[in-house]
Amino acid sequence: MTKTPARQGTRPLLWGVLALSAAANAITSALGVNLILSTVFGVVTLAAGIALIANYRTRR
Repeated sequence: MTKTPARQGTRPLLWGVLALSAAANAITSALGVNLILSTVFGVVTLAAGIALIANYRTRR
């Protein structure tokens, strides 16, 4: 059983998305900006985290 090689740029891109969306989520939450916008950033952060975990488990 062979594993398909992941793209080289996937991990750094996911880490960037995770960091930016977590920062945006924290800022929108602290400033009391629209709850929907804060929730969207939270969901993007969660999705990036899950994708990083899946990427890690696939490459193990």
